Amino acid sequence: MAEEYASKQPQGFKNNIENVAIVGAGGQSGKFIVEAMLKNGKHNITAITREGSTNKIAEGVHVKKVDYNDHASLVNALKGQDALVITMGVTAPPDQQTKLIEAAAAAGMPWVLPNEFGGDGLNEEAGKDAFLGPPKKAVRDHIEKLGKSSWIGIACGFWYEFSLGGGPYRYGFDFKKKTVTMYDDGTMRLNTSTWPQTGREVANLLELKVLPEDEHDKSPCLADFRNKFVYCSSFTISQKEMFESILRVTGASADDWKVTYVPVKEAYQDAVKRMQSGDLTGFAQAMYSRFFFPDGAGNYGASRGLDNDKLGLPKEDLDEFTKEAIRLAESGYFDSMYA
Repeated sequence: MAEEYASKQPQGFKNNIENVAIVGAGGQSGKFIVEAMLKNGKHNITAITREGSTNKIAEGVHVKKVDYNDHASLVNALKGQDALVITMGVTAPPDQQTKLIEAAAAAGMPWVLPNEFGGDGLNEEAGKDAFLGPPKKAVRDHIEKLGKSSWIGIACGFWYEFSLGGGPYRYGFDFKKKTVTMYDDGTMRLNTSTWPQTGREVANLLELKVLPEDEHDKSPCLADFRNKFVYCSSFTISQKEMFESILRVTGASADDWKVTYVPVKEAYQDAVKRMQSGDLTGFAQAMYSRFFFPDGAGNYGASRGLDNDKLGLPKEDLDEFTKEAIRLAESGYFDSMYA
């Protein structure tokens, strides 16, 4: 069909993303997305921040202050933007993202990258078990129902440095106590991405042309991912392989650690019970342990394939980021978090 090709578009059609708005530009993952976009130098970047926000925004980024209770404030901030990237923590107000995507639709924004940044959103069973799947699907469905924007979901797995260094309820490692909880035999692999790689995933995705030039153009474009997921990963790795990396970079022996093996489904059920009693570490462990199940839900690369090459993503050094996870853990970076 003619409308699928840039060469058939009306005069004035722009076949690239120029203006990008990002929510959470100074946050844990957002700052790496901004850093990658600034390095690529292809976009005008605008940080959407709340009035009174104290997050530090990188130089070279425009800042627009908004009132989330004022729809017009959000719409005005998003006018003229080609894409909206939403990064928010799981504790953000549940209606905040809805307000953003409704404002994006009102502003006529063509592309929205919702607050996905996790596993395979099309695996509804695992998503339901991990509790985040249904609300994320509701957001994607709402974008489509509004009919003004297309969404692209970033499937990057759990963040490696955060999940390895962030306490025993994530990837199972406690660096202060030198203990690790292995699920089943510790060999189930999952996809995981570093923060810098996640930044490059978004920046390189938004560098793609919107449409192919003509029927002969087979190079990647944004339209390939319209209302779909892009699947990327730094490492496909098991807990045992993480442990081997830890021992390499620290020079320690396995005997220096206490290793416990637990059936993953039992760990998941126990975590759900703790969560239901109000223990937030239960939520973290339930979410993480679910993706070590024998069904391979965490290894979407095996079932969906990876888009790393399409986005020109580099191969990374596992041990380099294991060192970073340990540094963060030992610096107390995670101490204020619930797990």
